[in-house]
Amino acid sequence: MEFGIFGWWLLLAALFQLSSIHGCLREEREALLQFKPSLNSSYDPSTSWNTSHGNNNCCEWERVVCDNTTGHVIELDLSYYNDFELGLNASLFIPFQELKYLDLGRNGISGWAPNEGFERLSRLSKLEVLKLDQNYINESFLSSLGQILYLKKLYLRNNLLDRPINFPISGLCELTNLQELDLNHNNFEGILPSCLASMTKLRVFDISSNRFNGSPDLSPLPSLKSLEYLDLSHNYFNPITFSSFLNLSKLEVIFSDGNKMVDETLSQRRNLDFQLKAFSCSSCSSTKSSRRITRFLHYQFDLQVINLPHNNFSGQFPTWLLENSTRLASLNLQNNSLTGILQLPNHYIPNLLVLDISFNNIQGPIPTNFGFVFPNLKILDTSKNDFEGVIPFSFGNLASLQFLDMSSNNLFGTIPKNLTMGWSSLFYLRLSKNHLSGQLFPANLSLTSLAALYLDNNHFSGEIPHGISNLMNLDEIDFSNNNLLGMLPRWMGNMTFLSGIALAKNQLEGPIPVELCNLQSLNFLDLSHNNLSGYIPSCSNWFEILHVHLNKNRLTGPISSAFKGCSNLVTLNLRDNYLTGNIPDWIGSLSSLSILLLKANYLQGKIPFQICLLEKLRLLDLSHNSFFGQIPHCLSNITFEPIYTKSHIPSGSKSLDSYRQISDRLSKILDFEMYFYSDGATVPSFDVLQKVEFTTKNLLLSYKGDILNDMSGIDLSCNKLEGEIPDELGDLSSIHALNLSFNNLTGSIPIQFSKLNQIESLDLSNNNLDGIIPPQLTELNFLAVFNVAHNNFWGTTPERKAQFGTFDESSYEGNPLLCGPPLHKACTKIQPPSDIPTNDKGDEACGFMDLEVFYISCAVSYMTMLLGIVAILYINPHWRRAWFNFVEVCIFTC
Repeated sequence: MEFGIFGWWLLLAALFQLSSIHGCLREEREALLQFKPSLNSSYDPSTSWNTSHGNNNCCEWERVVCDNTTGHVIELDLSYYNDFELGLNASLFIPFQELKYLDLGRNGISGWAPNEGFERLSRLSKLEVLKLDQNYINESFLSSLGQILYLKKLYLRNNLLDRPINFPISGLCELTNLQELDLNHNNFEGILPSCLASMTKLRVFDISSNRFNGSPDLSPLPSLKSLEYLDLSHNYFNPITFSSFLNLSKLEVIFSDGNKMVDETLSQRRNLDFQLKAFSCSSCSSTKSSRRITRFLHYQFDLQVINLPHNNFSGQFPTWLLENSTRLASLNLQNNSLTGILQLPNHYIPNLLVLDISFNNIQGPIPTNFGFVFPNLKILDTSKNDFEGVIPFSFGNLASLQFLDMSSNNLFGTIPKNLTMGWSSLFYLRLSKNHLSGQLFPANLSLTSLAALYLDNNHFSGEIPHGISNLMNLDEIDFSNNNLLGMLPRWMGNMTFLSGIALAKNQLEGPIPVELCNLQSLNFLDLSHNNLSGYIPSCSNWFEILHVHLNKNRLTGPISSAFKGCSNLVTLNLRDNYLTGNIPDWIGSLSSLSILLLKANYLQGKIPFQICLLEKLRLLDLSHNSFFGQIPHCLSNITFEPIYTKSHIPSGSKSLDSYRQISDRLSKILDFEMYFYSDGATVPSFDVLQKVEFTTKNLLLSYKGDILNDMSGIDLSCNKLEGEIPDELGDLSSIHALNLSFNNLTGSIPIQFSKLNQIESLDLSNNNLDGIIPPQLTELNFLAVFNVAHNNFWGTTPERKAQFGTFDESSYEGNPLLCGPPLHKACTKIQPPSDIPTNDKGDEACGFMDLEVFYISCAVSYMTMLLGIVAILYINPHWRRAWFNFVEVCIFTC
């Protein structure tokens, strides 16, 4: 019994000793607690750094890793704290004598606390990995790095150096034990120093996105015999020859995007000392080299990544790349000049995950065995080529496909039914701008992961199939510019993830379903150029809506409260409908509105002053309506300066995990973390271009992208506005177009219009304006169209200089008392007019139609014609008998 008690005591002592080994050391725990007060980031994992709940073992604290045997802290992750902008106290790390890994990335570090700099870190003799990514490290900071002599891995990526500096020789060249050095995205310049040759253990060297120059052939790079990964991308090196790397037998990755490369030296040498796993050379073809794909790849047989976009390579699709490298996982030949027919290997390529041959000139049909040759494809982009024929049936074999873009080709026929049944992983499908026909999709769909569906600019017909309602993950659809019929489906309102709908230029009819108001995530809606009718529904749930295009339909009724409360609305395009009533007062609450297009409706009333509250308004088109009253003076409160939100459609990109998968695969093979991203690594969440039409320079022009952002204008033409033109409109110095034609405006042209410095089109024609044309207008240097025709101006025309020397007679015609060139009327003695007839032809010129008069005239014409026929038959018995015989024959024949 006594022996048993003694044994238990031994066991408890052993357990206590074991716990003391695996628990952290007291001095290191206290050092971490001393650190904690300075960590005040909104993202603070150090909340677990406390002893209040009896958690004294700091080895269990978040972001802390201890040695299982000694209990010493060996890894410390302090990234993302953003609290070291005033300097970091390096002495706080001294207690961690066994520390091997320290991550201080993404903290805004710009230096060290006084007398507490990197010389303190030099005492950490076992520190092997130091991460300082995304800080504000300066030159003096870099020079102190050389004191940490035992470093094996140093990461200085993206440090926003405030000025270009040369490679920090005194700081980095002493680190001869380095195995990985990442200087990516900094501001280093000059040539690579010769002292780099002393880093004989260096395996990974990334100097991409800097300003290094010179010739790599003459640099120390050829002497770094341990190199496995080399990234020289986006620098200013002289054309690089592959002979620079011939002796680097361990080299497995070369990235040289944006540098010019030539390979004529290799044309005479076939026995290379290295076999690459990954090669990227985007935009790197040299004028000295041919337009053929670089020849050294003929002798590479272990490649898993080939990235050669934007090189203007010509010739046929390089089938030999697939035959040489049987392990190939990614092949990117985007934006070259490849031609001919796509020929595939005779055997299948099971490892290929990514194939991008977009933006080339490849012709002919897609091989029928395509889906059998590449059974495991996840990303396929064949867009913007000249492929023709039907989509091969074998595409149904691509069960792992996630991304498919075959847009902008000449494909025809229907979408094969087996495609829509076997692509359960597909989340992006784009078949736009082809000649596909038939129904959009069959009734049964299994595209359960589909988030983006683009079938626009084809010849699809029929109604929108109900099967699409099963795609509950669908985020955006674009079926515009097809031949779709029928009504907008009500079930679309149940697809709660929809953020973008584009159905323009079809033959859809009926009302806009009120169920669409349930789409709270909707930010883009384009139903323009259809035959939709009825009232616009009032959707108070559209909190995210940005752009609405309902133009060119048959919508009726007042605007009422249709978009009341949509404070984020940027574009409201309701032109070319049959809307009636006034502009509602709540229009002023749309604080983000930049584009308001109400042209060619039957709106009336005064232009409300609430429009002047729209500080971001840049395009205002109220033309071809029946607005009356005066032009609001307060329009001058709007600056009409360029604003990017007009063309902006939220895109928050979706990442393609296939590239991440390839990076992870290579990282395991190469035994270091590798990042591989291609041009197609992400896709925008809604890939539709915001486009609007606006009349300027006597033309109806379409604006999109940056041009739309810069465009600004006001069009109030073809209304019944009266009174004088407000002088305040002359303060719109950023406006590009102003059209006040075909109204009943009186008075003279404000002299302040000479301050419209950016004006390109000014149309004041067909009003009752009088007085002289201000000679100061000749100072408008950007004016391309100027029209004051059919008014009551008198005196001489402006001096024919600068832009005014380009205007012809049509700009001034219809002003009887106006003289001087370009009019064919010489000026004599100038007298002010006494009684000038008013201009009263605006309605006809604008195409106005009074509906009440139209209906009455139609009825009168019909009755007149009917009574005329009756009278003729009554007077002439011969015609009467002939008429009754004709009616009798028609009755029996039918």
